Amino acid sequence: MKTFLPGIRAAQLGLVINALLVVTKLVAGLVGNSYALVADAIESSTDIFSSLIVWAGLQVAARPPDESHPYGHGKAESLATAVVALMLLGAAIGIVVAAVREILTPHHTPALFTLFVVAGVVIIKEVLFRRVFDIGQNIGSLAVEADAWHHRSDALTSLAAFVGIALAIWGGPGWEAADDWAAIVAAMIIFANGSRLLRPALHELMDRMPPGDLVAQINTAAFSVHGVLATEKIRVRKVGVDYVVDLHVQADPELSLHAAHIISGKVKSAIRAALPSVADALIHMEPYEPELGESIPD
Repeated sequence: MKTFLPGIRAAQLGLVINALLVVTKLVAGLVGNSYALVADAIESSTDIFSSLIVWAGLQVAARPPDESHPYGHGKAESLATAVVALMLLGAAIGIVVAAVREILTPHHTPALFTLFVVAGVVIIKEVLFRRVFDIGQNIGSLAVEADAWHHRSDALTSLAAFVGIALAIWGGPGWEAADDWAAIVAAMIIFANGSRLLRPALHELMDRMPPGDLVAQINTAAFSVHGVLATEKIRVRKVGVDYVVDLHVQADPELSLHAAHIISGKVKSAIRAALPSVADALIHMEPYEPELGESIPD
């Protein structure tokens, strides 16, 4: 079973960096008259909560199976992903509402120094996104990938803020709202990312079957065992970063119960050897029933 430790450390790193950036952007935005930067700080504050949620979710998901949870606690990882995605959607809506209010309310042009603050934030968050996303892919964790996309969303809102602030400063009087329009563009990107992350998380929570190629690999591994004559009812679900397989295998009905048990064990071992992401496989042995006129294969 894969370890969640790298994902937990990534969440902790994101938590510390986000806390520092929230304070920096909020102070710079308020002092420098940039609502796009304030909106960016608001989005970063959701990053703090998302990192906490991912951290907590992975801590729970890493617990071993027990009597109350025989399949383990891996669903906590999918639940954390869904919560983070919903937070992205909520942050996007909140930013749009506040930006529209700022557009309708005349305000001062952002200060020049806010451009340098935003540029630094873009670089930091993009580097953090790449690091955390690689970790998420390496351990197969949607929650860690969702946390990474939160960092990318923050980088995009900061980039939009940079463009808006630059236009407002360059255009002078009458261009102050460019800063707020930039916040709306960033919010649309955040909303799209939240929607993209929410769908697979819900699929995992609903135990949707994984892609067909994984099922085909499971079937191929089962047939690699001598004595397996047919397979049926292949059911696969994702639990955290691992998969659990339920498979019916047909064998010669003349086999003893002991021989059938040995075949089932070999099938389980073959599947887990071919697919390390499969944490467990439950093999149901059944008698092979050839069609009329067909003989049992040797």
